[in-house]
Amino acid sequence: MHTMTPPARLLLSVYAPALTRDDGRPLAAVHAMERGLNGLKLEWEVSGEGQLIAVPQRDAWLSEAAARGKFPLLCNGDENYPVTIAGLRRPASPLPGGQPQLQVHADLPLDEVVLAAAASVLEGIAEGAHAFWGHASPEGFGLEVAKQMRHSDGGPAHSFRGLPMLKPPDAIGSPEIPHYLGWLNYWSAATAHAIGFPDAARDAEWMSRAQRTATGGWIVQITETPLDFTNPVHVAALQRAYTCFPAIGGRSSP
Repeated sequence: MHTMTPPARLLLSVYAPALTRDDGRPLAAVHAMERGLNGLKLEWEVSGEGQLIAVPQRDAWLSEAAARGKFPLLCNGDENYPVTIAGLRRPASPLPGGQPQLQVHADLPLDEVVLAAAASVLEGIAEGAHAFWGHASPEGFGLEVAKQMRHSDGGPAHSFRGLPMLKPPDAIGSPEIPHYLGWLNYWSAATAHAIGFPDAARDAEWMSRAQRTATGGWIVQITETPLDFTNPVHVAALQRAYTCFPAIGGRSSP
């Protein structure tokens, strides 16, 4: 009996200031995602029961939701090729500086079309949301990051893959400091300054795969292809990047 392997997914998350009254950022992020993927229309709501509900006046509907501090789950309505985006309110207590944040999360098929557009989609969503930082990484990435989280001062210095242990988000002093590295990384101008990027003498490897954004931030790609933690070359690249940016994960000042 043959079993079907679920198609691979690309997960995108950006971290931004919390929503405010009459906030236009959810609509800006959705528009940016649609521009980044030709033909994409995110005009369906996903109900709490998982049902698809058409949203005829999507822009007005989303603006009204944002005014109430909400960024509902939207999708393209194609169950065979699902693309989704939503915003989550992250409470202040476990976050840097004790400030609530907006996390915008998108979920896309990891195919050639998405790979070609991934950097521009990440940039568009991040800058539409006025994010501090963010990333796009293959599904399963979060499990690897969880293994890097330090739970006590006396724990190991590295994960079993040799990657550095990271402080939990509530132990990181500034919202501009990324919690971890992903495959494609968005760093706002403020975040780049906070982690000391770019340094001409140190960052040649990353500058070769970096691009400047419209607002002076950066998209920085760690490996040529999406991160594969079973690939020693990819793990070594991550190790080098963490060494270059000791502020990431709250390990030290740049």
